[in-house]
Amino acid sequence: MPGSRTLGFALTALACAAFALPARAQNDTVLSGSHVTEDALENALSIDTPENAAAGKTRGFQPRQRTKAVAATGSGKANLMITFETDSATLTAEDRKTLDVVANALQSDKLAGFAFKIEGHADPRGSDEHNQILSELRAKAVVDYLVNVRGVLPERLVAIGKGSNDLFDPKRPDAPENRRVTVVTTH
Repeated sequence: MPGSRTLGFALTALACAAFALPARAQNDTVLSGSHVTEDALENALSIDTPENAAAGKTRGFQPRQRTKAVAATGSGKANLMITFETDSATLTAEDRKTLDVVANALQSDKLAGFAFKIEGHADPRGSDEHNQILSELRAKAVVDYLVNVRGVLPERLVAIGKGSNDLFDPKRPDAPENRRVTVVTTH
């Protein structure tokens, strides 16, 4: 059938184009509320590295066989809706609940051995200098909570302020998604 051949070609071209999309388009969501789960974070943050390619890398005493679930890799990046009061770097009660889930995921077998950048972002309503400082304070607040309250090893985390240079939604500069925290796997 000529129509099905054309449709098959179009679907193949579409599938190939999806793999060629930039990382931002492939990871185009901000996790918030009930969407922040250990599984979602583990899947987004796991990446395949030469060190992880060997079967049996675990935190436990007994080596395990690598399964498809453990072998699955993500983008190495998770955008989180960690909200702050205007011009503040103080975590809210809701943020701490979200970070409890993040801590559990970071301490899971699947993410053992990885280090992470915690990137703070600000919307562009303040000066560039002010937004840079604010984003650094926000990233540091998240790292401090994960380390001091939840016991994540400090050498696995580094706080980085991104200022307002990487807007998630540039069409709406004051959108809450622009005041996010991003967790990035660094190996």
